[in-house]
Amino acid sequence: MCSLGGQWGTLRACQGGTVRSRERRYWRRRAVTPTLSVVVPTLNEAQNLEVVLPELAEVLDELPGDHEVIVVDGGSVDGTVETARRVLPDAEVVEQARSGKGNAVATGIEQASGDVVVMFDADGSADPAEIPHFVEALTDGADFAKGSRFAEGGGSADITPVRMLGNAFLNQTANAAFGTRFTDLCYGYNAFWADMAPVLDLPDADAPPTDDSTVEWGDGFEIETVINVRMAAAGAEIAEVPSVERERLYGESNLHAVRDGLRVLRTIVVERLRLRAARRVSGARAATEQSSAAA
Repeated sequence: MCSLGGQWGTLRACQGGTVRSRERRYWRRRAVTPTLSVVVPTLNEAQNLEVVLPELAEVLDELPGDHEVIVVDGGSVDGTVETARRVLPDAEVVEQARSGKGNAVATGIEQASGDVVVMFDADGSADPAEIPHFVEALTDGADFAKGSRFAEGGGSADITPVRMLGNAFLNQTANAAFGTRFTDLCYGYNAFWADMAPVLDLPDADAPPTDDSTVEWGDGFEIETVINVRMAAAGAEIAEVPSVERERLYGESNLHAVRDGLRVLRTIVVERLRLRAARRVSGARAATEQSSAAA
């Protein structure tokens, strides 16, 4: 595991998998042995859940404490909801209000009751056996544990050359915009302390869609980028966790490389402007307070 840094919250060191900082801006009294809420977005993943959910449950059963699996469905027509309830009766299965992976993640975060939220894909590409590594990064001091296929020890059996080139370009663009050192901007296997959820300021998960024909902004595959850059901009302590992406088990990905890549690029621009506006407001407020104190 390694640290990421930026001008809004530099991570000072990364020793033995531990991320240290001189200042804990979002320090909370956190559990030594945290409970986990594993959020699994789904859209027509019935076949995959037959394999993924038992595998996930086996890993969680080996971890101390009580943990929950939250399956968030986006209107599947292949029996995904029924399969989840049959294969893992203890899972919480909820329907999302709008479409898109981002809305599914936001819905799962709102439903989560654990100390830690784990974002976990349903297609079989995420290895549940890696969850303890994410938890270790968090209990060692990170606010956000970010999976990376391109950190030392990571890899992918699923990414295409086109997606790899696109991810590299978007990754470099985000690093330039936010002063970070991400190695894998668009990977969806991540975990964070639940008390960091307010920092993300995600769209209201339960609000109805404004247009049934489109995915609302923030509700699509750009969700990983939104979370990554907002954590960085907030000065969160971030640890990269090497992860090996496996091949999808069944079916085809809902990701569209060009369309969703453009959404990610737009996200970087929008989030950079958002940060600049927030800094201007903060600077104006500080100037006003100094002026009042001097008077």
